[in-house]
Order: sequence, then C-alpha cells, then structure tokens
Amino acid sequence: MRNHRKDLVVYRISDSKEKLLSAEILFKNKQFKDSVSRSYYAMFSATRALLATKKLDSSKHSGVISLFNQHFVKKEIVSKKAGRILMDAREVREEGDYGDLIIISKKEAERQLKQAKEFIKEIEKAIKNAKH
Repeated sequence: MRNHRKDLVVYRISDSKEKLLSAEILFKNKQFKDSVSRSYYAMFSATRALLATKKLDSSKHSGVISLFNQHFVKKEIVSKKAGRILMDAREVREEGDYGDLIIISKKEAERQLKQAKEFIKEIEKAIKNAKH
C-alpha cells in the first residue's frame, strides 16, 4: 500500500473509532436513536478504510456496501455475518434518521453498539492482513 492509501486507511479507522466513542456516549445518555446512527457510521467509516486498501470507494452508501460485499464478503476476507451486520445497521439507522414516530429501544441501541464493536474488530483484522 502506498503512503497515501495507508494514511487514508489510518484516518478512516481513527474516524470509525471516534464515531464508536460517540455512539457509546450517546447510549450512556439514553440518546438511543442517535447512538444507533453513530454505530452505523462507525461501521461505515471502517468499511471505507478496508475499501481503501484496494483503492475502492463510492460516494453512495449503497455503493460502499456493494463494493464491500463484492470484494471482501464474497471472497471470504470478512465473514458473511459482517456483511449482514452492516446491512442491518444501515436499515435501522435509516429508520431512526428518516422515519416518523420511530422509537429505538435501549435493547436495540445496545445490540447495534455491540455489533459495531465486533464489526470494527473484524475489519481491523482484515486490514492488518491486507497485502501492503
């Protein structure tokens, strides 16, 4: 990986962890809808970090997820579970961000936060194993 790509990967993982910390803070303060959103964006940033290892990216969420599934899930670099976690998180985030009269429960926010932590760990492992 060239320096620019390496820097981009490091930046995006750092961004991911910052968003995860925000999700934890929001969760602790009973802001479950916003916690779910930050959990998703933490995973999204981690996904973009992994994509950067192969010079891949998209300006759309659907494009990022599609590239992730095509280049990492289908090739078994990351687990199918990780692919499902990301898709599920996106759906919950969109419901919370755009839906009317949507209440995100503490249980749901806690589940999303736990899955975000798992997801990011798996992505970091895949990045570490990526060819440099």
